[in-house]
Amino acid sequence: MKAPASQITGKTAKKPARKPKKRVSPAERARIDEIFTRFERFEDNPKTELRFHSPYTLLVAVALSAQATDVSVNKATDKLFAVADTPEKMLALGEEGLTPYIASIGLYRTKAKNVIALSRIILEQHGGQTPLNRQALQALPGVGRKTASVVLNELGIEPAIAVDTHVFRVAHRLKLSKGKTPDQVEQDLFAIVPEPWLTRAHHWLILHGRYVCIARKPRCRNCIIDDLCPSRELFIGG
Repeated sequence: MKAPASQITGKTAKKPARKPKKRVSPAERARIDEIFTRFERFEDNPKTELRFHSPYTLLVAVALSAQATDVSVNKATDKLFAVADTPEKMLALGEEGLTPYIASIGLYRTKAKNVIALSRIILEQHGGQTPLNRQALQALPGVGRKTASVVLNELGIEPAIAVDTHVFRVAHRLKLSKGKTPDQVEQDLFAIVPEPWLTRAHHWLILHGRYVCIARKPRCRNCIIDDLCPSRELFIGG
């Protein structure tokens, strides 16, 4: 069982930053509020499905999860973290030693190279402690904005809505964004998601896209917000 974020990080979660305002009609405001009210009623404390027990293992797991499923990453990291769950141990394992553990994950050779490189930087430049600010995280090999956002949001350090294919799809189907890029969708969501739910919106949208609002044939009849979805009629007859 994972420790609370405050115990993992040794820091108190920051109050969500003030987000840019976006004007919406009273009816649309009510619809958005109801969407997230129902998400909260269904699961009030959503978490990543990646297994981790420290900021470092979370960072590695998220980095490995790019273009891979959480299930496949967990299968690999369950064995990997048993032998290498710190930067020191990962460097001792080396790229050749790491590769067999993650060979079942897509892009594993590049990911192995990045994990070893970021472990070396954490050890040499950060005293072995995973940096927990966006600038330092995104300076690490293989860590982009989305990976940093997932880590910071999961640990309660900075509210963020990392946009993957699930979030992108759900945001468009719910007409919460018309953004053409993940960054545009992220900005749109950050501007309209009610602040009390801002740190949890990422997980709700991902899980909804992963298990209900799936790509080819969304399960509208099993959806808790189907009556609030403008795209429902496109799929309900399928």
